Amino acid sequence: MKTSKYIAHSAIIAALYAALTLLLSPISYGVMQLRLSEALVVLCLYTPAAVPGLFVGCFVANLMGPGGITDALIGGFATLIGCLGVWLLRSRPWAALMCNVVSNAVIVGIMLRYLYGVEMSVFLCMAWVGLGELLSCYVPGYPLKKLLDKRAKDLHII
Repeated sequence: MKTSKYIAHSAIIAALYAALTLLLSPISYGVMQLRLSEALVVLCLYTPAAVPGLFVGCFVANLMGPGGITDALIGGFATLIGCLGVWLLRSRPWAALMCNVVSNAVIVGIMLRYLYGVEMSVFLCMAWVGLGELLSCYVPGYPLKKLLDKRAKDLHII
C-alpha cells in the first residue's frame, strides 16, 4: 500500500473511531464501556492501516473524554496492543478479535482500579471492561466483518 493511501486510511479510521465514541459518550466511558466504535477493530483483519488509526482514534476520544491524558495514554496503549494482536491473528478472525477484548479488559481494568480508584476488585473492573469490549467487538463487529468480506475490494481497504 502506498504511504499516502496508508496515512489516509489511518486518518479516516481514527476520525470515525473518535467521532463515534464521542457521539455516544454516555455509554462510551466508565467501568462498563459499551464503545460501539470498537466494532471498527475488525478493520485490522483487512488492513494494517487500521492499527495506528484505531490507536489515534482511541487516544483522541479518551483525551477529550472524562479520563484525560492518563486515559488517553493507557487506553490508547491497550487498543494498540489489542489491534496488533488482531492484525497478527487475522487468519483466525473469531480468535483475533479476542486480542482486543483481553488487552482492554486487563489494561483498562487495572487503570480503573488503581489509577482512578474505582471501588471494586481489579478482577471485577476487568470483567466489566471485558464484557463491554466483548459486546462491542462481536455484536456489531462480526456482522461488519461479514459485510466487509463481501465488499472489502470495492471499498479499497485491501
